[in-house]
Amino acid sequence: MNASKHFPSFQSFYDRLHLHIRLFMILVLINIVFPSIQQLFTGSLILAQATGFFMVTFPVSLYFIISDSVIGGQSIGKRKVGIQVVNKNNTSVSVKQMVYRTVLKFLPWELSHFLAYHLVYIGDGEVPFRYYLIGGLIYFFIFVYIFTAIFTKEKRALYDKFARTKVIKTEIQKKNIEM
Repeated sequence: MNASKHFPSFQSFYDRLHLHIRLFMILVLINIVFPSIQQLFTGSLILAQATGFFMVTFPVSLYFIISDSVIGGQSIGKRKVGIQVVNKNNTSVSVKQMVYRTVLKFLPWELSHFLAYHLVYIGDGEVPFRYYLIGGLIYFFIFVYIFTAIFTKEKRALYDKFARTKVIKTEIQKKNIEM
């Protein structure tokens, strides 16, 4: 029995896992071929944050902005599992709306990068109270996003509510559910 046939979210999980493994292997290869890139993360906190943003967050954000907006319609993963991000009229989301959604969606991720760089920088020194607050804020966002997506009547994450977007099942997903 193929579990992914009956539970499309499992297939989505495995697709994402394989993608993350491939991306990790690419990053390892880049670090082997270009070891000087590592120095960008060990100097200035501002340079480390900017490097991390432009090498990781920005490309991923750009992918979602382009692929999930009116430009692309659906990302590859969303197309494969049969879901789509739409606006309140159930049509493709504008680029501006998708930028707003993506910024809100990746805020905890970028705050995590910020916190990680700062914690590495202080080493074994005393952790300032504001870093605990930032860590708490990260978890707050994550839990709110998850709980609003699971437990609200509309099943929409908080960033979807603020961006006035929603995730719907497409015809492909509806056919898979009926089978």
